[in-house]
Formats: sequence, structure tokens, C-alpha cells
Amino acid sequence: MRIETENLILIPGTTNLLTSAIQGNDFLSNALGYVVCPDWTEFGVAPLAYTLEMLTQSEDKNGWWTYFPIHTVDQKLIGSCGYKGRPTPDGMVEIGYEVCPEYRQKGFGTEIANGLLTHAFNDELVKLVIAHTLPMENPSTKILRKLSFKKVCEIVDPEDGVIWRWELKKP
Repeated sequence: MRIETENLILIPGTTNLLTSAIQGNDFLSNALGYVVCPDWTEFGVAPLAYTLEMLTQSEDKNGWWTYFPIHTVDQKLIGSCGYKGRPTPDGMVEIGYEVCPEYRQKGFGTEIANGLLTHAFNDELVKLVIAHTLPMENPSTKILRKLSFKKVCEIVDPEDGVIWRWELKKP
């Protein structure tokens, strides 16, 4: 299911879209039907391949992985975002997002994160949304604070080292 915000449409990553994204920007542009920022992702294809693997195992997980944010006025893919899987049995889901450089500092990161947050809390299973950031003040920490997330702890991630964990409980 698409998520619509004031300036964006977040299109869920289907197996076809994810396969196209892994093949390259031209393939993704053709599959999406939108122009693609050349630097729409800094994370590379590994997260896309992982999501594709998860969806190949079970299509019922669709909607809880990668989304492609389209700027409606420019008709352009401007980043990536989504969840790290379905809600856990205790109702927790994690969000993540990125915006290509040309669209940063214009409120789109906040709009994306808020769209994901609203979508998650509309699911009766979701009680808590979490996010992780680098352990320093940065644009992402500002976005999370603006959306009422609280920094709850520092953790050591096996891949990223020390990171901050943020949480927001369902109102």
C-alpha cells in the first residue's frame, strides 16, 4: 500500500521494483515510471537485495520493508525509506530513511519519517517505533526530535559501531 504525504508518494518496493533497483537507475526509472535522482541511495544494493530475499520468502511481509519516495511536483525518486520488517510480537517496528543530496534541508526527511510513523501507528499491532542514528547531532537526530522521538540509549551495533537508539510510543 502506498503512503501519501503532502509532497510525496512512498511506493512500496515490490519484487519487480527491487530487482530493477539492483540492476541500476535506468531499470528502476523504467519500472517506477519516474525520473530517479542519480544518488538516491547511499546504502547501495545490499539492503535492497536483503529486502528482495525477504519478500521472495513471503509476500505477506510487503509493506514492511523498502519504500521509494517520489516527489510529486518534480515526479522524481528522491531517496529511500522503510521499515526493517514486520512489527515484532510485542509491537515494535524500526524505521529508516535517506534523502538524496539535492533534496536535503527542505523538510522531505521529516515528511518521509512522519509518513512512515503515521502508517505504522495506523496498524493496531504497532505500539512502538524505533530508529537508530550515528552517535552525534545530525539532520536525522533533528528529524526524530521534531517527531517527538526520545533518545533512549547508546548501543554497539556489530556493523556500525556505537549508535543511538530512538523510540516513540504509540499515543
